[in-house]
Amino acid sequence: MSNQYKDSDIKVLTGLEPVRKRPGMYIGSIDSYGLHHLVWEIFDNAIDEVISGNCDHIKLTINKDQSITIEDNGRGIPTGINPQTKLSTIDTVFTILHAGGKFDSSAYKTSGGLHGVGASVVNALSEWMKVSVKHNGKIYESEYKNGGQIVNSSHMVGTTNRTGTIVKFKPDANIFSTTNFNAEKIKERIRESSYLYQGLTIEFNDLNTDEHIEFKSDKGLLEYVNYINESKTPISKPCFFKGKSSDKIEVEVALQYTTSNSEIIVSFANSIKTIEGGSHESGFKSALTECINEYARKNKLLKDKDKNFEGDDVREGLTAVISVRVPEKMIAYEGQTKNKLFTQEATSAVKKCFGDQFIFWLEENKKDSDTIIKKVIASRDSRIAAKKAREDVRKLKNTNKQTLLLSGKLTPAQSKTPSLNELFIVEGDSAGGSAKLARDKKHQAILPLRGKVLNVEKASIRDLLNNEEICTLISCLGTGITPEFDISNLKYDKVIIMTDADVDGAHIQILLLTFFYRYMKPLIEQGHIYIALSPLYRVTDKATRKILYAWDEQELNKNKKQFKSYDVQRYKGLGEMNADQLWETTMDPNNRKFIKVTIEDAALAEKQVSILMGDNASARKKWINENVDFNMLDQQ
Repeated sequence: MSNQYKDSDIKVLTGLEPVRKRPGMYIGSIDSYGLHHLVWEIFDNAIDEVISGNCDHIKLTINKDQSITIEDNGRGIPTGINPQTKLSTIDTVFTILHAGGKFDSSAYKTSGGLHGVGASVVNALSEWMKVSVKHNGKIYESEYKNGGQIVNSSHMVGTTNRTGTIVKFKPDANIFSTTNFNAEKIKERIRESSYLYQGLTIEFNDLNTDEHIEFKSDKGLLEYVNYINESKTPISKPCFFKGKSSDKIEVEVALQYTTSNSEIIVSFANSIKTIEGGSHESGFKSALTECINEYARKNKLLKDKDKNFEGDDVREGLTAVISVRVPEKMIAYEGQTKNKLFTQEATSAVKKCFGDQFIFWLEENKKDSDTIIKKVIASRDSRIAAKKAREDVRKLKNTNKQTLLLSGKLTPAQSKTPSLNELFIVEGDSAGGSAKLARDKKHQAILPLRGKVLNVEKASIRDLLNNEEICTLISCLGTGITPEFDISNLKYDKVIIMTDADVDGAHIQILLLTFFYRYMKPLIEQGHIYIALSPLYRVTDKATRKILYAWDEQELNKNKKQFKSYDVQRYKGLGEMNADQLWETTMDPNNRKFIKVTIEDAALAEKQVSILMGDNASARKKWINENVDFNMLDQQ
């Protein structure tokens, strides 16, 4: 083995090579999240034309070959020769990193990000891309393949009296773990953008299903709040606030209070959804708390001896959408995926623009305001009662009762290293018994559940802490629950829900996920919650006794073709599996199939949890009728 370190060992990546070498640095990941990020990059470029006031129509199409076409009627990318690259400006934008119109504030006063970075990254990670630009009365086309290599450089193909840009691309299957687009995810992103920009028309087409939808909003963020709260019971009318700070940050906020026990805040910066919040959310929360306390004090709803309401008190039951537009020179995100806004000026801008108007709204709408304060007082009282209940639960930790609670249920892992350990939450004693025999004793713990899990969406915090199954789960994980949740105390890196592949199993999954979403959301946000996929079929060759497993009908048919004569066993539950079969198919890290539970869209998740698990039966029935294929259920 040579230890020489030579000049030739230094590799210089040119053009778009760095993107293909390390795609995660530019789009976050190479799974479904990263795949859809390609769509957002091109779509957001069209939105930037909307922000600049030069576009009012966008069309997005999922093609039959799983390529994407995005068309806008903006100004069109300039078509001349770029003086720095000596390429056409179109080829420069799509093949050169850090080239684009967003670096010069004269082209875009505000935008979602750096145009050239997004366009060239998408090209770099595509099997092919085709671009058509209408600009200055002419039509230009260009074509790229194999990660951004120019096949046909930009050239004029005709004339027109219109303007705009069309980008069509197909993600590279050699890079992404999946190249199948999720139409629902794309529609939800389009719907959001229509709320953010009143008067903007966005067409969605899916050529695989012949679906065509047109999104357009007349009331903007107010419609967005109404959409989120569709299945909730409001206690105040929705309100909208708009302003502009001295440093030219534009602020829009819409909010409404409901009877819900949870809060939902959705925020955007220059049309980009900031799923991790940031400075604009901080300014909003601070102003909201101050205004509620000021109004309550002034109107004697808080007594002199009372402490101020806390942030959690004033946000319970709140649905709010925040949108800021920050001048290009001031915009600062966390990373290329722009999940969090860092622009510090946005904190004071939102705090002042929203706060000045909200305190006036409270005074002018006393009936709604007093109802909100009653809700806040109830939230505070519930928080105090819940704190006492949690303290009572904590006192159990060192008692024989708690020891008995866990000893009768949990089969612990031998290792004391949380980062290596896994907790399998298993349905029933039968499956729990198989799992205990099958597990890797060193790193895998088993927690069997008996009976139905509590639906925490309909339960109070006291009911939750009086439920033995929930308390056992809380004790096993060690993190506590919101608002005192502390992920640093998590005892397991992976928390795996392992249930039967039937309706009851799915119900248990939903109940557990609702609990994690409501009271341990960071576990989902930071990727610690999984669902184990157990096989539905066992196919045995009669001659050789070779065994193959199938997780769906398609895989079953494929396995059948490998044998001349075979037996098929349909598993009705995990308890039917021998320990070695359960280990081999569902628990062995080398073979098992897991789904990592994620929250990519907080507003959509909130809406669906409220519909499926809440009290509004008519909204739940409507959702089921629109989203469940009962013919498919009959076939299974």
